[in-house]
Amino acid sequence: MMENHWSREDIERQVEEVRQTIRKAAATAGRRPEEIRLMAVTKTVPAQVVNYAWEAGITLFGENRAQELMEKYGDYAFKAPEIHFIGTLQTNKVRQIIGRVSCIESVDSFHLAQEISKRALATGGPMDIFLEVNIGREESKGGVLPEELEKLLEQTALLAGVRVRGLMCIPPICEKEEETRRYFDQMYKLFVDTKHKKIDNGTMEYLSMGMSGDYALAIEHGSNLVRVGTALFGRRNYQK
Repeated sequence: MMENHWSREDIERQVEEVRQTIRKAAATAGRRPEEIRLMAVTKTVPAQVVNYAWEAGITLFGENRAQELMEKYGDYAFKAPEIHFIGTLQTNKVRQIIGRVSCIESVDSFHLAQEISKRALATGGPMDIFLEVNIGREESKGGVLPEELEKLLEQTALLAGVRVRGLMCIPPICEKEEETRRYFDQMYKLFVDTKHKKIDNGTMEYLSMGMSGDYALAIEHGSNLVRVGTALFGRRNYQK
């Protein structure tokens, strides 16, 4: 698919190819494909093309930018979409996306969780959230460090306006597949350990990891929500 050129047929074909990859990865891991949710990441994708993806059977979308979400939201054909916010979120942007998203995956601080809780309760809340983990300890990425996850979970569990539903990560770009697998394994262990803890206001259901370049590997290592953009929509110019 050429950059910035999409048709309904292109999207239908790409959606089916991604679903086939999910089925194969699930079979390799001895899992059922139905266990894995496919998110279409719609950063810079026009609303009309997002609608094509919905028509092709996509029911979960991910947006990275609050302003872009606000600009496109009114042009979506679907009335009750599941949209997750997956980008870095500043506290002063929370009020803009509350009511437009069903989950915020990129919660990496108690301060942010508090703001989400406050805004959600003011508009009818609570809001589903994932806690983001910086599994690769990269300074350029958001996320709580693995050893700080338990404390953040305990703090967040006290907030009435949020429900902790899972964990999310973006591992480092690795030259060797073995390195990527190691990060996924570490993340899955954190997920399992966290899942066994009692959470007062949530259920640890989802492990969101794996993008266009590595979602098959992520599925093999326990992910049950993959965030796929390029494999569905082609390469895009993120500088626009």
